[in-house]
Amino acid sequence: MLIRSGKVQFLFWTAFAAVVLYLWIVAIGLQTFVLPDEKPMHLPQDVVLLMFVLYGLLAVALLAGTIISAMIDSAFYRKFFGAFMILALATVIVAKSLFG
Repeated sequence: MLIRSGKVQFLFWTAFAAVVLYLWIVAIGLQTFVLPDEKPMHLPQDVVLLMFVLYGLLAVALLAGTIISAMIDSAFYRKFFGAFMILALATVIVAKSLFG
């Protein structure tokens, strides 16, 4: 059995949570705005609020992972969280450009 330090376990679970949050955001966005059965007459406020909350949690998870990985000098997680942060921000920019 391989036992890792608490910091590396924190980075792993933070990375796992970030991926789950991102997939949840993408799934909600696709179901609500891209692939609905009929176009919504008005913007669904509850879905928009949920996406803001999820993006906030994703930002906190990514920043925490980036800071901890830089503090313990973990190159793999530093690259992972950096690339994932770029992907999350690019998703926001693409969504903004598509939906105004």
